[in-house]
Amino acid sequence: MKLLTKALALRFAQIGCQEDKGGDALIICKFFTPWSNWTWYATEYTAEDRTFFGYVEGHFPEWGYFSLGEMEEVKGPYGLKIERDLHFRERPVREIVGDSS
Repeated sequence: MKLLTKALALRFAQIGCQEDKGGDALIICKFFTPWSNWTWYATEYTAEDRTFFGYVEGHFPEWGYFSLGEMEEVKGPYGLKIERDLHFRERPVREIVGDSS
């Protein structure tokens, strides 16, 4: 599965920086590991360094940067890889993590 399609890259470019939007910032896409409880909610993407910014639910929830290249290289049990949630639709951050303004 392709984690970042051309359509998603275009959408991230259209949205741009959302740092001042708080809970109204849009989560553009969601990634997850099918073998564990890790989930990444991407709100921004920088094509130059192939880096996302967003909310990560892993050992503990936090905001931060995550690399597309590193996500593409991860291999779990039985060769499983990180996947993009094909059913996820854009929604404001506040719907996933509460009001972060």
